[in-house]
Amino acid sequence: MKAALLSTAIPWQPQLHLKPLKPAGAPLCCSKVNGASFSSSQIKLQAGEDAEVPRSPIQPEGAKETDIWRLFREAQKNILHLNQHRLKAVEDLNKTNSEKQLLVDKIEQLELEKQQASVAKPPDRLSSCWEVLLRIDSMVLTGMIAAGEASDLRRLVMDNKESLAEVFNGTLQKTEGQLLAELRHFYARSRRNGFHIVHICTEMEPLVSVGSLASYVTGLSRALQRKGHLVEVILPKYSSLDLDEVHGLQEIEAESFSYFNGQLHGNRIWTGVVYGIGVTLIQPLEYSEFFNREKVYGYSDDFERFTYFSRASLDYIVKCGKQPDVIHIHNWETAIIGPLFWDIFAKQGLEGTRILLTCHDLNSQCLEHPDKLALCGLDPSSLHRPDRLQDNTKSHLVNILKGGVVYSNKVAIMSSILSKGRVIHNLSHGLDPTLNIHKNKLIVSPCGFDNSTWDPSKDNFIPRNFSVEDMEGKTVCKAALQQHLGLSEHASSILIGCIVSEVFDVDLENLWAAIMKASKTDVQFVIMGTSKISSIHKLGSLQESLKDEHVKFVNDSDETITHLVFAGSDIILCQSFHDPVLQVPLKALKYGTAPIALNSSHDNFRNFAEHDYETTNFSRFVSSTFGNMSISEALNEMKNHPWKWKRKILDAMEMDFSWDAECCDIHTSAYTSLKKL
Repeated sequence: MKAALLSTAIPWQPQLHLKPLKPAGAPLCCSKVNGASFSSSQIKLQAGEDAEVPRSPIQPEGAKETDIWRLFREAQKNILHLNQHRLKAVEDLNKTNSEKQLLVDKIEQLELEKQQASVAKPPDRLSSCWEVLLRIDSMVLTGMIAAGEASDLRRLVMDNKESLAEVFNGTLQKTEGQLLAELRHFYARSRRNGFHIVHICTEMEPLVSVGSLASYVTGLSRALQRKGHLVEVILPKYSSLDLDEVHGLQEIEAESFSYFNGQLHGNRIWTGVVYGIGVTLIQPLEYSEFFNREKVYGYSDDFERFTYFSRASLDYIVKCGKQPDVIHIHNWETAIIGPLFWDIFAKQGLEGTRILLTCHDLNSQCLEHPDKLALCGLDPSSLHRPDRLQDNTKSHLVNILKGGVVYSNKVAIMSSILSKGRVIHNLSHGLDPTLNIHKNKLIVSPCGFDNSTWDPSKDNFIPRNFSVEDMEGKTVCKAALQQHLGLSEHASSILIGCIVSEVFDVDLENLWAAIMKASKTDVQFVIMGTSKISSIHKLGSLQESLKDEHVKFVNDSDETITHLVFAGSDIILCQSFHDPVLQVPLKALKYGTAPIALNSSHDNFRNFAEHDYETTNFSRFVSSTFGNMSISEALNEMKNHPWKWKRKILDAMEMDFSWDAECCDIHTSAYTSLKKL
């Protein structure tokens, strides 16, 4: 009744000052007052959401009418407030959806690019080159092409390495027929700019590493390829190989046979690419036990094992039609290739190929009964002679390493500090008569190190990089090393590092003496052992006996700590300046850390400084700087002649003793001279 009276008593509608809201297409939210409908999406108070609703010029009388108007105004304000929040929420939702869609589109684009890259793009130019070369080998083994055409195609690939990735995109996805058609279409002879070198060896980093040979083969091969040469490696397929870094590993589906012990035997051939280097793995079928063992070396039948591999490698090269400029062999394990090549293989399409032998250890020579030479097809009677393989001391035996020296066109002796004369007269282990006869083909080469990993200006393992132009980072690294080891962080303290692989009793005595001499001065020591258990135990006994707060021991080979020791130390104690395994002196010089001989008599250079014999640049530099210093002399110069010491450090950092420098240059010169023979 009251509602009816009100509806008849108030026959007017309120005249509010309203204007349309945006966006116009927004959903409507309506309210009713006294029978009139108002859309919240079509009205907006001119004074904002907190402004009061203007009253009508005709105001109803009575308390109830006043309450109705109050409720109306409050409802209208709430409606406007909620509508603003709703519009803001819609705007945020639309923005979120838009950003989400952009993100989804970007992810789909990246996934597509990744798929295209994995299918069509090889990892790098060298990998692309080797994918093609290894496919050519497969074509020869399967009889698709003749050896002569294969040789021409290989030279085509070698001469066009720069454009190969673009021309032969997606090599692995092509059939051999398709690839051969493209190769023949692209074929055009051009001038050769580099050498083709084939390493036949028993180690290669990171596949299998026992001694210095592994890093040498990989380091030198990468350096040579960076300078335009083509290098490949042939290895036994050990069961213990680390194949994680092998790109495109595949077995060639073709028969491959090699001669051994009077008959032909089948082999499985695997190919892949490691760090841009083409790698071939030979796996014997009937003699599978040869390389299916826990260790690489140290068995009674090592001669048979590596002779089989050497002969199989040459058989493979001939069958593939390869015509390398140089076959590079290493140590006694593949030295038998020297006589095998010249007695059997040189006239099988390899007339232009020459042999280079590298000796890392003249003490390991392999003496065997002459009759065993027949296993690989050699004639024992013609080789068991003083001027060939007969051992210089035990004349009833043949010396395999001697045979490699005699039958190779060049012999490289790896030594960072020894001259040719010193090697021949003092460290040839009974081979001095042979080395004297063949001294004109002997060269001495230093080892190198990987400067892509060991460079303080871009080392990712150290807290701050540094260089000759900015040495502040070395101070930061020193403080970080001291903090990590719990040493007092005094910049004036001299920090001496020592990284050892195999610890002998004489090393412990010299290390003890060095620590005792320096203990009275402000000197700190960090001594780091590698993974050899016996060495760690010996260092542990030294640690127990010392118990000095200024001496810290690190009994692991953590890569980060190793880099920090080189970067943070002022001096590195070296067991030898010829350190082809750990390469401590080379890395120390690069990191502005002085290499000092651990031997207290420090006679590494003073007793054989020869100017009339060939020595390496590394030997001459070290002998003129740190090679003749004792620890006491080094500490004295650091404290009393700091500017002279700093000049030596900066000069050392500017020297390049990596694989790309002297080592690569000496080998390139040797390869060049071989082609003139």
